[in-house]
Amino acid sequence: MTGKVCLIGAGPGDVELLTLRAHRMLQESDAVVYDRLVSPEILALAPPSAKKVFVGKSPDSHPVPQEKINEILADLADEGHTVARLKGGDPLIFGRGSEEAAYLAERGIEVEYAPGITAAQGAASASGVPLTHRGLATGVRYVTGHRQANGSLDLDWKSLASEETTLVVYMGVANIGQIAMRLVAEGLSETTPVMAIANATTPRETRLYSELGRVALDTRDAGLKAPVLFVIGKVVTLSAEWPQAASEFLKMAEVPCATGLQAHA
Repeated sequence: MTGKVCLIGAGPGDVELLTLRAHRMLQESDAVVYDRLVSPEILALAPPSAKKVFVGKSPDSHPVPQEKINEILADLADEGHTVARLKGGDPLIFGRGSEEAAYLAERGIEVEYAPGITAAQGAASASGVPLTHRGLATGVRYVTGHRQANGSLDLDWKSLASEETTLVVYMGVANIGQIAMRLVAEGLSETTPVMAIANATTPRETRLYSELGRVALDTRDAGLKAPVLFVIGKVVTLSAEWPQAASEFLKMAEVPCATGLQAHA
């Protein structure tokens, strides 16, 4: 009997942010195929008897190509396994989950989904930096700062350089200098606040606050390593850790000061 594959969003790392659906699917699995960004705390929830297959990738290192991952999932399902395909964050947000699902569907293999809290939401909850805020950001956009095989970042820079929108950059640590330069060239101020957060929501979390004009230098000097998420926009000033006078942004936006907001010299 053919098994099935459950595409499970493992969230940003904190085990308490795993959904009940994801937890149930993981507990019911007898094979687990997991990425590098799945935290050890979440992996520990898998049944001890489950077969575990690591297929993680890191920048410039893809020991298990995507095509091989697809084959591993299909082979395990064909053997009758209930496969938990664990992906960091949400499997359908920059996770290539849809590609795996399409491959499996073509072979008649059942696929179920468990959405996960994506890294942007996890970073917001961990840092107190909202992704939208009345008067500061009317919308939020998620973009990837990396292209397959280090290809050109062919993003719509003009539309991304909006002062009224929060921009969240996934997988951008290697290209943050280019990203910042293109945004500034399209009119975004060099003083636009930026938060860089590595390993959000985990015990290994590190945060860096900077400005668009110098974030590449600061990220390098701080030695931040992937996974790093960049939150770009005025909402960053709502963090109690923001080192500049956040009240000036709020005054310009004519919105009340948020509870717990601190302005540091």
